[in-house]
Amino acid sequence: MRQGKEEATCAVEEAVDLISVVKEIHGLTPKELNKLLRDSESSTIHYVTEKGSEVKIDVEKLAGCLPLHLIAVLISSDRDEALLRYLLCGIRLLYSMCEARHTKLEQILLDDVKVSEQLMDLVFYVLVVLNDYNEDMNYSSNEPLLHSALVACSLYLLTGCISSQWQDLALVLTAHPKVDIFMDAACRAVHLVVRFLQNKLSAHPTDISAKLSPSAEFMVNYLCQQCEASLQFLQLLCQQKLFRERLLKNKELCGKGGILFLAQSILKLHAPYFVESSTVVAALSRMKAKVLSILLHLCEAESISYLDEVASSPGSLDLAKSVALEVLELLKMGLSKDPKHLSASSDRTYPMGLLQLNAMRLADIFSDDSNFRSYITMHFTDFLSAIFSLSHGDFLSMWCSAELPVREEDATLDYEIFPAVGWALDSLSSPDLSNTRDLYFNFIFNNMSQASYVHQRTSLFVKVIANLHCFVPNICEEQERNLFLHKFLGCLRKDPSKLLPSFSFISGPQKAAAIYRNLRSLLSHAESLIPTYLNEDDLQLLRVFFDQLQSLINPAEFEENRVQEDRSRGGCSSPLPRREPPNLNNRNGNLKEEMSENSAFQEEEQLCIRSNHMDQVEDLTRQDMMDDKDKSVTPISLKEMERDVQNAETSGSDTSSTKGKNSIDKSAERLKESMQAGVQGDEKVETVQTEEKQRRKRKRTIMNDEQVTIIERALLDEPEMQRNTASIQSWADKLCHHGSEVTCSQLRNWLNNRKARLARLIKDARPPPEPDNAFGGKQVGSQQGHSLKAPDSSGEEAAPSSAKGTRNMLRISTSDAPELGDLGAAEYVQCKAGQFVVLVDGRGEEIGKGKVHQVQGKWYGKSLEESETCVVDVVDLKVDRWSKLPYPSETTGNSFEEAEKKTGVMRVMWDSNKIFMLRPQ
Repeated sequence: MRQGKEEATCAVEEAVDLISVVKEIHGLTPKELNKLLRDSESSTIHYVTEKGSEVKIDVEKLAGCLPLHLIAVLISSDRDEALLRYLLCGIRLLYSMCEARHTKLEQILLDDVKVSEQLMDLVFYVLVVLNDYNEDMNYSSNEPLLHSALVACSLYLLTGCISSQWQDLALVLTAHPKVDIFMDAACRAVHLVVRFLQNKLSAHPTDISAKLSPSAEFMVNYLCQQCEASLQFLQLLCQQKLFRERLLKNKELCGKGGILFLAQSILKLHAPYFVESSTVVAALSRMKAKVLSILLHLCEAESISYLDEVASSPGSLDLAKSVALEVLELLKMGLSKDPKHLSASSDRTYPMGLLQLNAMRLADIFSDDSNFRSYITMHFTDFLSAIFSLSHGDFLSMWCSAELPVREEDATLDYEIFPAVGWALDSLSSPDLSNTRDLYFNFIFNNMSQASYVHQRTSLFVKVIANLHCFVPNICEEQERNLFLHKFLGCLRKDPSKLLPSFSFISGPQKAAAIYRNLRSLLSHAESLIPTYLNEDDLQLLRVFFDQLQSLINPAEFEENRVQEDRSRGGCSSPLPRREPPNLNNRNGNLKEEMSENSAFQEEEQLCIRSNHMDQVEDLTRQDMMDDKDKSVTPISLKEMERDVQNAETSGSDTSSTKGKNSIDKSAERLKESMQAGVQGDEKVETVQTEEKQRRKRKRTIMNDEQVTIIERALLDEPEMQRNTASIQSWADKLCHHGSEVTCSQLRNWLNNRKARLARLIKDARPPPEPDNAFGGKQVGSQQGHSLKAPDSSGEEAAPSSAKGTRNMLRISTSDAPELGDLGAAEYVQCKAGQFVVLVDGRGEEIGKGKVHQVQGKWYGKSLEESETCVVDVVDLKVDRWSKLPYPSETTGNSFEEAEKKTGVMRVMWDSNKIFMLRPQ
């Protein structure tokens, strides 16, 4: 085979000088190349060079031998700047051939197996060779610029020569025998580009008093784009399950910390001399968000625990803790800025990425792992205590609202090889870039609704507190028992304004009352986030933390602490509690030891302590910050404060439907009932686990997609499974063979959450009661006698009660749509054409309602049976029209809006396991 390839290369080289041809025609765009081929009767094109001479080139032969030619040049040439330039020209020409949309070229480059293998080998070899530049790279030369462009262009050439669909690309790469070489080389090459970028960001101007030249900013902006594009390539591959699971088996990148080294370098990127450049600042923020996304995908994998792999090596564990510390610092920096003081009209052209939200997701994962919980407690508790010390108004707007003045926007860089190579080559030929037009790529925005973003943010805040306060015997170390609680109490002595300088606080003895009020508001708001964003477990742990904090905190200490604050700045010692509380922060463990024979007496005593304590608070006074400048206060009585708990405080959450459920008088009773229920359930189903399983982290996502599908199908025959303990035990055992371990209590909790979610869907499907006259309501979008109804009193559509303050429901009329008032309960079913259904996403959140169009056969080349999908006509959309579809396609559209434009109706593919039927009442 090698001899045949060499003969083919020699034959072509006799006809044309390949190196000269590449240098001459690499500037042809795909459209220009396609036009030349169409104008030619054969595959030979006539091209006029810059010197005026005409050259005849057989493009078909060139396409067949070019990949192998570039590999030969790569192996035989010196590793210098000239080689990098030539490789860029060659890859640019290959890209133009792949994108020319010419039938014969596609047959050669895409369909010929040998040429396809050569293209992949070329990309692999380029990445391997680029890693050799590490030691001898001259940072002051042009090599870093060419190197960064070559890394990005080589990676994205794979999307042109294999597939632009990431799931298909992941399938081909993971099946390749050299996939581990590719993973190592790609990760190291991107890491090297990050080092080039940091070196350029840190290089200050010759004259420190002078501003940076346009040339310097253009160069840094270009390096940022190439670095982000390469990192984005890895991120999009890690989103694919096949590639992610294969990556987790790579010892160098996962077990020995290769990915962590890359993440650490990116998180440490800073631009002291480019703080006024919106493009550079936004690019760095997006890169940090993307590398956090890669870590999230690895941590959330079901087959292999990434954090367990990391913890198996002391060196990797220390590295992971340093990365966790960088994540916490990012969080502190982002959350310390008051959103009200930020510009609400930020330039949407340069999105910052989901940096804060991804950091909070990782903080949730780290704090939920036994190897990191204590570390997170020691380094993050002071910041959490400062947040709860905020004035009530600031706390409500920050954590208990459905809106924020400014929120993050995520976007994907629309990278193109042709202009990227062109800018690099042009910039090297022109010493002064001030006359060169800067290069900008477009962004594809990944939109998330305002309410979804804000609620996820709050739910993650609650989860971190729940994780840190949770104590599970045989998994947690004994010294972790109540560690977070006592650390939190001690950190309340610190001055919170140093951690949150943009906010206002209440000090003195009134600080305790302010903390109580903020915690109550968070509890009330958190109840409205169940089950879509929060689990009942997390809310219960937050309640326990609040009750224990009340029994330990001493308001008088804050007055004394205010005087002694300057002398104890560095200290974080705990105030002495009046008595050691029982261990109430056990999520799944048996509580009998802590609450055994004296449980009733202890509960009564705690109520007495709480009552006496609240009497002390009433005797003091309550303060609300009325004016940040003069710190004026208004006294509030205890009765008014309790009335706020039942009425006013729930107004902080626009979606709250549980007003008045957190009164002080009923908290202990509710706590006791929930704990007793947990004890009874756990006594029946807890089994002895091996030491290895005890060390693994507690997973919130208890079942994978396959397990969910199995149990959903079982519910068709046994809809009341949660009432049958024996059945739950049987199915829990069966589910363990298809993924991670599922206990009876976890399965029961999942079933209850599912039931609550369906109840919410039923509620959404039923509008407010209609008047007796069925035609008294205003008709909206009527077609052929069918319509969606709205009340007479308003020209706007009526949103369901559970959606108030979140978003107005978008109604889309269709000739086949029934009145929503005629639809009743939602249930999981096997799809049938003509059924009216509810569509939900992976988190169980309702996306919209529609009518099943097709359930069998193929739809635009995709088998519905194999992919377990069906085609649905959406008639009632509850998310943004430009939201990305789960099965995007150029033919049928990438978003709901595109699907409607391409097919005439909003017709989309949807996972059959995420569809529920609406039954007529």
